Order: sequence, then structure tokens, then C-alpha cells
Amino acid sequence: MKFAVIGGAGFIGNNIVRQLLKQNHTPVVIDSLYRGKIDRISSLDVEFHKIDIRDFGQLRDIIKNFDGIFHEAALTDVQESFTKQQEYNDVNVKGTENIFRIAKEFNLKVVYASSSSVYGNPKKIPIQENSERNPINPYGKTKLDDEFLAEKYSKDNVSIIGLRYFNVYGEGQTGSYAGVITKFLNRLKEKKSPIIFGTGTQLRDFIFVEDVARANIAAMQSNVNNGFFNIGTGITTSIEHLAKIMIELSGLKLEIQYENALDGDVQSSQADTNLTESVLKWKYSMELKNGLSKFFI
Repeated sequence: MKFAVIGGAGFIGNNIVRQLLKQNHTPVVIDSLYRGKIDRISSLDVEFHKIDIRDFGQLRDIIKNFDGIFHEAALTDVQESFTKQQEYNDVNVKGTENIFRIAKEFNLKVVYASSSSVYGNPKKIPIQENSERNPINPYGKTKLDDEFLAEKYSKDNVSIIGLRYFNVYGEGQTGSYAGVITKFLNRLKEKKSPIIFGTGTQLRDFIFVEDVARANIAAMQSNVNNGFFNIGTGITTSIEHLAKIMIELSGLKLEIQYENALDGDVQSSQADTNLTESVLKWKYSMELKNGLSKFFI
């Protein structure tokens, strides 16, 4: 089958492309290269189109001949979203609606990247999909607006599945999608101590990028037409414990460095994945320490 992978030169998108190729599908990459990197797909035998998702006309001309759409294009830097709110809204919300409009016109199924950031600081963990959505930063707000759009278009019989990613990590993570693991890794490569913003007691649910790519394909291949699903492991790790694991794997003797907490930083995040496992028949496979060890081979 032929699939559009929008944001396919990005961190998660290129992993979806690779897994589609392994399954003998035909992925076509659409990416503005604003944050995506052509190097991620240059060795792959795939068609590529440099298009910004804000350009409805160009998108429509390309996408109309596909069997489905994977939408991974977004601006994702929480701190940057405070200072570039209009740009984040234009790309993440208006750009996403362009994709939903095209999907409606050509009757295409969409699997897209939502985010656990829609929950904000949850009242309890693990977080179920029906938990209150109350984002605490502009990035999370754009993802919630996308969900409102998905709900709106679903009522018009458009097949849209939103995957609420928790903390995605893996090799090749750079730029605005560089989460805490990549930031710690970059410090360790320079033989410098990891920097923790806040106390380090913040809890995160880290999910390996290849597992996330598998979840996307499982959602596309499922008989499910609509809904939101948590993509995580259901296991929490404190930021401080994460830093200690990575220092241990590096073989360096370093002490953690602490600085002031950041605005918009969620305190606790943990996925309840029961719905995802039962409906999409997907479950994570990579344990955190095994995933982290890949950085130090």
C-alpha cells in the first residue's frame, strides 16, 4: 500500500518510513525540512517532496493518490512555544487541519501524532485516555486544539486516530524534539555532568522510538476509525534516576548538576496503556535500560 508520511524526515517519521519499507509498503515522504533532516532518509529508496503543511494546495496535489496518511509534522519545543505561539498555532493547528481537510475530501485514514502534553499535570497517574485534558504550555494547547479538530472531522466520518506519545527517545533524536535523554547524552559525550532542571523527582514514561513507529502502523492497519490512544510503557522513571543510569552506562564518574525548574514542565507523566493494548493490539517491547544502552555501544 502507498502511504504519505508527513514529517517523514523527522525523528519519529523516518522510523515509520523504515518500518513501512520492511513491510513492503510504499512510503512517500513529505517534509518541509524546517526541523527534519534529509540525511535521515537519503539512503532509503523513497520518493520525497519538500512541502510545508501550511501550503494546502501543494499538499492536496500530492496526497490525493494515497491509501492513508501518517502525520508527524509539528513544532515540538515546549520552551520555544512560549515565545512563538503564533507560529506554533499556524504549523501545529492550521497545518494539521489542512491534512484533515484533504483526508475528508479523498476518504483517507489519518494516524497522527498527538501528545501526552494534552493532559498537563494529571490529578492521578497512570493516565487514562478519558482523563481531563488541561495542557500547561502553548505546545500542549496546540495538540489539544488538534484533538478538537480530530473530533470535529470524525463526526463527518473521517477516520482519524490520534496517538498520545509520552516521552519518546532513541538514536537520531536532535533539535526541538531532543528530550531530556538526548540532552543528558550530549553532556556525557563531552564528559560533562547531566543538568537537571528542578529537583529531579519529575516522573516520566519513556518510550523507544521504534515502538512508537510500530504503534503508528498498528493503528493504521487496525479496524479502528477514531479515537485517542496512549503510547507509552506504563512505567515511570524519575529524571534523577535516569541521569544516574546514563552516568553508569557511560562509565564516567560524574555528579549530577541541578538548576532551577523550567516553565511549563509537567511534574508527573505515566501512561495507562490498557486501551491501546486491547484495541490496537500494541505493546511496547524495549525496556528503558536496553534502549539507553544503544547510545553507549
